[in-house]
Amino acid sequence: MEDLAAKRGPNPEIPDKLYFRIGEVAKLAGIKPYVLRFWESEFGSLGPKKSGTGHRLYKRKDVELVLEIKRLLYDKRFTIEGARKILEAKPKRDNKKTTPSRTQVELFSATSALYHELRRELKEILEILNQPRGGRSK
Repeated sequence: MEDLAAKRGPNPEIPDKLYFRIGEVAKLAGIKPYVLRFWESEFGSLGPKKSGTGHRLYKRKDVELVLEIKRLLYDKRFTIEGARKILEAKPKRDNKKTTPSRTQVELFSATSALYHELRRELKEILEILNQPRGGRSK
């Protein structure tokens, strides 16, 4: 298998798909599928789902993690243990909604000038929409 990742540069473009099979991930990363299976046993955060038929299904975040592991091991020359420590030390991305920024809260608070201006304009639009239509009679 040729090293497709080397041809694409250090950051190959990940296709916009929901799931990837092990062969697709291996081609993207430029490694063999058995390497991915080994990395799954060494990196707890790398855990693809399995389909009903037992095929590994990697999500985009898994593919990104594989590329990061490859970068740490092959480019930065970390050991497995060193790469694991680096990845564990990284803050985890939280997909939960964050609280609105202070600026956003200030903009839309009931005391904000912008809030009152938007409210006034919306009332004007509502009045226009509620006006009887001239020129039409039934």
